Amino acid sequence: MALLDVNDLNVRFQTNSGPVYAVRGVDMKLDRGETLAIVGESGSGKSQTVFAMMGLLAGNGEASGSVKFDGTEILNAAPKVLNPIRANRMAIIFQDPMTSLNPYMRVSDQMAEVLQLHKGMSKRAAVKEAAQMLDAVRIPDAASRVNLYPHEFSGGMRQRVMIAMALLCRPDVLIADEPTTALDVTVQAQIMKLLHELQKEFGMALILITHDLGVVAGSAERVIVMYGGQVMEKGPVHPLFAEPTHPYTRGLLGSVPRVDRQDEALLSIPGNPPNMAKMHRGCPFAPRCDFAGDDCVDHLDPLTEFAPGRYRACNRPVSVVTGGSQ
Repeated sequence: MALLDVNDLNVRFQTNSGPVYAVRGVDMKLDRGETLAIVGESGSGKSQTVFAMMGLLAGNGEASGSVKFDGTEILNAAPKVLNPIRANRMAIIFQDPMTSLNPYMRVSDQMAEVLQLHKGMSKRAAVKEAAQMLDAVRIPDAASRVNLYPHEFSGGMRQRVMIAMALLCRPDVLIADEPTTALDVTVQAQIMKLLHELQKEFGMALILITHDLGVVAGSAERVIVMYGGQVMEKGPVHPLFAEPTHPYTRGLLGSVPRVDRQDEALLSIPGNPPNMAKMHRGCPFAPRCDFAGDDCVDHLDPLTEFAPGRYRACNRPVSVVTGGSQ
């Protein structure tokens, strides 16, 4: 049985302009100790998918479908069901540590609060544990720096504080939402290396949400490509990167700089992401797709397995998109 099993997840927001469908029919599974990457442009539904799982949608959001964690249904679950799972067994690192950390509270107080609430520890014991966790995420002189305020840390160190806070309860699943955004490439590499070292040390499963395919290549076993709130393609990382079969995936990979192909021009995907309040019935990528036909506007073939463990949602055969290479 999968540790996390998501079936037909849909997320809708009620707005003054009408409903906005942010996530549509998403299925995914996560096994213990596995790393799963969810990739796509901004607005593709990546973050809202995991927010729905965690019960963190905005007040105007509605979720339907099924999310089972270790066999227990947690989607739209009552607080008495969800609260023991959040932080204790599922934790999330948010995208911007500066807005996630309270600037008026010392880091020691913010981290101790987690342990006091979920583990019933005393303040003194919780602060000591917090300092040990800061040391585990490689923050120098953690025993004294735990008493600093967030603004006294650099961007990379604040991200480490967020990782430490998420790991305090030793969760089974860690969700990292754009964990390297706004960090320079050297610090990005350090954060990703740290995450995987900690994953092995604590035996966690990891969901990595990112738009940076370069991060995914060396970090995940499986990848889900989302666009317009839907899954366009998913499968093992290496086969998908070697031969993407969906036009959107090919566009994403074509826009990533590669050191082994410096003479090639970078590609760009024409057009703009879809308006989620005015979605047509067919493929959301159709207006930007070089392979789209009239049928794509009104219809999208369901996500279908075309090779072991590999799935795609596209009206065009694999051979057409890949030029006959599959």
